[in-house]
Amino acid sequence: MAGNTVDMVSKWLVVIGGLNWGLVGVGMFAGSDLNVVKLILGGIAGGVLANIVYVLVGLSALYMLWGMFKK
Repeated sequence: MAGNTVDMVSKWLVVIGGLNWGLVGVGMFAGSDLNVVKLILGGIAGGVLANIVYVLVGLSALYMLWGMFKK
């Protein structure tokens, strides 16, 4: 059960991270800041919460990469 929860959370975090990076790229072309994670969480606790989300997204990507090679 715990493995399924970790898998599901990791998938969602990687999707959120991927969409966020896509918006950051589009924002660069448009000349604006479309970093949704920073816009939503950047002002909370001096941006620490946004940084935690970035680290969790990165760890989730590593977890999913490990799972791909494990199979």
